Amino acid sequence: MKKLALIAVLLLGSITAYAPDDPITVDDLLRSAEQWAKENLDADTLRALNSADRRKVEELFANLQKQFQGDYVLDLAALKEMANRLLPLLEQYEETLPYALWLWTRLDYLEVAEELKFRIKPPKTKPGQPVPIPRPTPQLEREVWIHKISERPWPKAAKAYVSRLKPVFAAEKVPAQLVWVAEVESSFDPRARSPQGAAGLFQLMPATARRFGLRVTPFDQRLKAEPSAQAAAKYLRYLHGHFHDWRLALAAYNAGEGTVQNLMKRHHAQTFDGISTHLPAETQMFVPKVEATLLRREGIRLDQLRSGG
Repeated sequence: MKKLALIAVLLLGSITAYAPDDPITVDDLLRSAEQWAKENLDADTLRALNSADRRKVEELFANLQKQFQGDYVLDLAALKEMANRLLPLLEQYEETLPYALWLWTRLDYLEVAEELKFRIKPPKTKPGQPVPIPRPTPQLEREVWIHKISERPWPKAAKAYVSRLKPVFAAEKVPAQLVWVAEVESSFDPRARSPQGAAGLFQLMPATARRFGLRVTPFDQRLKAEPSAQAAAKYLRYLHGHFHDWRLALAAYNAGEGTVQNLMKRHHAQTFDGISTHLPAETQMFVPKVEATLLRREGIRLDQLRSGG
């Protein structure tokens, strides 16, 4: 319980640093985490853990979700230590392994957030005015991700899937190189499952899977390689047809097309860079990570992809 209080205090500090009038307390954060867990996490899955460990996992996942949905990527760094501590615990049990696989692929986000804290330039200040919140530019995020991915070997599981699934993407008139979205989403492990219910190689939510022709009950087709790849490719083709830009399409894949469309309208922007700092933190990380992965695996940038595959 002391560890939970500590992480809550850290999060509370990061929140109040930028919102001094916000009356959020540590108890509020803990209760919020419990409520979020009841609404999102699979109780049967977490039953494998003892009550103390279950509480820690609920707290971590709730706080990850809070920070992922916020727009300040640097706050993710505060969760790195707790995530690394709980990952081996989740890996111990068959029931919680899907959550562990999801979390493992997102440790990168917490590490990059920490790196950005060191790399970001202090904001310029003016006498008598509030200190601006330091935010990394889209270009800086791309640079950090390219450096992080630059020497990373293929995931072991990728060898079993890449050659099989590239033709699926090409058949849907989507660049075959986008098969590497599966590395970013699941490290090519179809067992990965997010706390909010996304599943499979391409981490499709149930509604998205059904929208593009997959069954999620009684057998979940998201867990099958070809069907999930076909649905992901169809979704990406639709998004690119709507936004005519692969960065925006990938942002919408992660955050939803409504989120991207509304931000473009609100900020009078036509590009990913024009809305990047307003997107959810997870999306701000997701898009440049996909681009860095494509550069490493295929030697190509997102703006070099041909929409016809």
